[in-house]
Amino acid sequence: MTHEIELHEHSFLAYLMLISMVIQQENLCFFVTFSDQNNKKIVLALQSGLKSEILWALNALTVLSFKEKDDFRRDATPLAKVPGLLDALLQVIDDWRDIAMPKDHTKPPRVRTLGAKTPLSGFGHENIDKIYSDTTIPSDDQTKTDDTTVTKKRSAGFWFDEEGLFNVDDEGRTEKQQCAVAASNIIRNFSFMPENETVMVQHRHCLETVFQCLEDQNTEDDELITNMLETLVNLAPVLDLRIFSSSKPSFIKITEKRAVHAIMGMLASSIRVWHCAAAELIGRLIINPDNESFLLPVIPQIYKRLVDLLSVPAFDAQAAAISALYNVSEVNMDCRLKLASERWAVDRLLKVVKTPHPVPEVCRKASMIVESLVSEPQNRMHLLVHENTFAEIFTSDGKYSDTFARILYELTARPSNKVTSGQAVWGNIN
Repeated sequence: MTHEIELHEHSFLAYLMLISMVIQQENLCFFVTFSDQNNKKIVLALQSGLKSEILWALNALTVLSFKEKDDFRRDATPLAKVPGLLDALLQVIDDWRDIAMPKDHTKPPRVRTLGAKTPLSGFGHENIDKIYSDTTIPSDDQTKTDDTTVTKKRSAGFWFDEEGLFNVDDEGRTEKQQCAVAASNIIRNFSFMPENETVMVQHRHCLETVFQCLEDQNTEDDELITNMLETLVNLAPVLDLRIFSSSKPSFIKITEKRAVHAIMGMLASSIRVWHCAAAELIGRLIINPDNESFLLPVIPQIYKRLVDLLSVPAFDAQAAAISALYNVSEVNMDCRLKLASERWAVDRLLKVVKTPHPVPEVCRKASMIVESLVSEPQNRMHLLVHENTFAEIFTSDGKYSDTFARILYELTARPSNKVTSGQAVWGNIN
């Protein structure tokens, strides 16, 4: 009897699991159908400016833009290719940034001189010193005054102030900020889908908005900046910075130099998530030969900051720095010479291997960076001081012994007439 009860319990649980899977599959099918049939409706809702419509569209897109790697929705229309959708999402972010901009950076009021010396100028300047009162009747939940009215004194200049009649209150600002963060999260989700990459890297307004948010890291919402930075990291392998000098229409006038400056600002940030992502972004951008000319002028600053990150005890910061150094050191000989001459660079690379870093791939890349440095004869004098460390790793670590054997051979066995003669542990260098 007990076995029969257990059997019924297992059957019931299996039945519940089957129902749950069917419901989940039906929900996904519903959202696919929903997306196909309501793409235009979503775009119009975002463009409407109505709070309820925008929230509905953002909630729907948040669900639709989330896609697992093994998701069966492979035939769904790429969301970034829906006409006007990306522009509508960017408009939500622009609406927030328009009111979030500090007042000091806004355009100063235009000086009006027409009719300035006449009794009636037509612009109300003759009434600027007068005091006006706003008389209102308090609501039911407010304390009633004796005359049942509340009078607020304002100068006539109130009507000419940009913070006047149509200003958004704190609650409205918060709502717009939340909508902008939600829109940035959707754009970030778009960037994870390979089918959206081409559309997004060719959309100049999208890239300009992303880089402008990075420029304003000290004043903008942290979550919004993080979403934009992750979007850029995902698009970096196919991103060409020359788009900022192309003939495509520009909305913010971002240049290649400003874009690189924004990335360097994120790399210098004290927030770990940001400088790790910026390091990874640089490593991915420089893979594209078309981006080299924009990054090479700041290579010394990049090396200095990446070497600093190698000394950070956080493993993710070390991994991001090693990944970036691995790609940057492969660009040309000048990059390898500058890295070898950077103080503490080789020492900290070797420390990552000796510690070791918990991720073997990071240790492998660190050892390969050292091997690429020793391939340049001009670097030998910088590397000779670490020869004992090379020999120690060669004799004690079986994983990377082959790499450090090649390093020792390059360092001591190959003659070079470009370097002055010196005494090394493993032999003479002529």
